[in-house]
Amino acid sequence: MRDEAARRDETGQGTLLGAGDPAPVAVCGRSGESPFLLVSDHGGRAVPARLGDLGVAAPDWDRHIAWDIGMAGLGRLLAERLDTILIEQAYSRLVIDCNRAPGHPTSIVGASDGVVVPANADLDAEAVAGRLSAIFHPYHDRIAGELAARRDRPTVVVALHSFTPEMGGVARPWHVGILHNHDPRFGLILKDLLDEEGDLVVGDNEPYALTDGSDYTIPVHAEARGLPHVELEIRQDLVADAEGQREWAGRLARLLPRAWARYSA
Repeated sequence: MRDEAARRDETGQGTLLGAGDPAPVAVCGRSGESPFLLVSDHGGRAVPARLGDLGVAAPDWDRHIAWDIGMAGLGRLLAERLDTILIEQAYSRLVIDCNRAPGHPTSIVGASDGVVVPANADLDAEAVAGRLSAIFHPYHDRIAGELAARRDRPTVVVALHSFTPEMGGVARPWHVGILHNHDPRFGLILKDLLDEEGDLVVGDNEPYALTDGSDYTIPVHAEARGLPHVELEIRQDLVADAEGQREWAGRLARLLPRAWARYSA
C-alpha cells in the first residue's frame, strides 16, 4: 500500500503536490477572438517529487508512454497563431491519464507498452483519490471554467495528441488521424481539408477511435455541451523536433479556420 496521500496540509486534507512541484495545469497563449480552444491531455511529463520516478527507467521517460511527444511545442505555437489559449496537463500520463475517466482500467496504468510502473501497483483508494484531486480535477475544472466563460460565443474544442510511428512491430502509415464519435461533422470537414493537401495519409478514427469509454475530454467537455470539436492524432516522428512542430502548427493554423468557415456556413 502506498502512502503518497498521507501528508496533510493545514486543512487536514491529503496532498500529493509539494511546494516545488509544478502546477497541474499550464495555460499558454491568450483568449483572443478565435473560436478555437486547444487542450492537451498528455502534453507534460512532470512527476510529483513524492513519487520519484515511479520506478520507471530514465530512457522510458522520453518515450510515448510518458507523454504525447511534440504536443507541448506544437500546442504553444498553434495557440499563438490562432490567437487563443492552450490548456495543457503538466503531469505525465504515467501518474494519471487525464483522458480517461476515473476508475477506468488505464486511468493509472500498471504497465504501458511493456514497461512496468512499480509505483502504480497496489494503490489504495486514498492514493488514487490523491492523484485525482491534485492533477486530474484541476485540469478538467480549468477546461470547464474556460468553456463557461465562452458560453456566449462560438467555440470549437481541439484536443491535441500524438501517436507512435509503429506499435507492436506494425508500422502506422497515417501522418495524422481525425478522431470523432457522436458528432463527426467538424472533424470530417477538417479531414477533407487535410486530404486536399495532397501529401498526407489521413486516418478516419485511425490509429485510434474516439469512444465514450476510451476517452474523457472530448465526450465530457465538447460532446456533452453540443460543441463542435475534433481530436487530432499526429504521428510523433513528424513533430518530434522544433521544425516539425512549426510545420504542423502552420498547417493547422491555416486549415482549422477554413474548416470552421465551412462548418458555420
